[in-house]
Amino acid sequence: MQSQRSVVDLVPTHVVREGGGFKVRRPYRMGKVKSPFLLIDEMGPSEYGPGEALGAPWHPHRGFETVTYLLDGRMRHEDSAGNTGELNPGDVQWMTAGRGIIHCEEPHEDFLRSGGRSHGFQIWVNLPSSHKMMEPRYQEVPSSESPIVEKDGIWARVIAGECMGATSSIDTVIPITLVHVKMNAGTRLVQDFGSQLNGMIYVFGGKINLENKTQVKMSPIAHGITASQQVRDGDLAILSNGTQAEIYSEKGAEFLILAGPELNEPIERYGPFVMNTKEEINQAFLDYRSGNFAR
Repeated sequence: MQSQRSVVDLVPTHVVREGGGFKVRRPYRMGKVKSPFLLIDEMGPSEYGPGEALGAPWHPHRGFETVTYLLDGRMRHEDSAGNTGELNPGDVQWMTAGRGIIHCEEPHEDFLRSGGRSHGFQIWVNLPSSHKMMEPRYQEVPSSESPIVEKDGIWARVIAGECMGATSSIDTVIPITLVHVKMNAGTRLVQDFGSQLNGMIYVFGGKINLENKTQVKMSPIAHGITASQQVRDGDLAILSNGTQAEIYSEKGAEFLILAGPELNEPIERYGPFVMNTKEEINQAFLDYRSGNFAR
């Protein structure tokens, strides 16, 4: 029997600076909202002149995964293991930091030279304790190989999981759904969820409506939720339990659908390290400073 998901909390965003100083739009209280997602950063959209584009210079990670999804612009990356690559619009990089990686993410030389519009996402996904020290790995999916489905005025890129019959080939350590959706005016989407997965929707264009069948808990810094449960540009909607969500957009919208399991493990977090205990965080710093952080 299908059970409907509805909005139980709205978390607004604020603008912060990351990396070399570029602006990101980030929901408040990330890291304490819904396992297994630790961070949802919308990078831009920003317009850069020649020589102005910014990135994230060399920095370490341990204990989680970073998902970089580029909508506009061009980026390059390299790491301590000698891997290099680039991201173009529609490309996805799913990096499992595991036991440790040191990397940088910078504007591509051509984009830095010419300037232009830059827009994308970086999402942090926590790893269970049993996988926090796994060997690092990359999964790079160019836009041409990323599953896209279009139906009845709805467009969706399935980065992970499933939507409207399309399934991603990304190999995730834990069950993850990550879908980029664009809806035309007057369209409706029914998205299936695993009943054991936490669910969220981040709207970054237009607005959507979800059916409300549960009591709404207001975030102390959130604006009011209407009776029809409207989720607007810049809102992160936390969803109730259930097997599906019915999403309607009167005038059109663009958003991410996210879902993943509750890990039910302690989180000890310091900057680029996410572990389970303070001792493990201290060890991460010791390994990094001693040169034993990444092979």
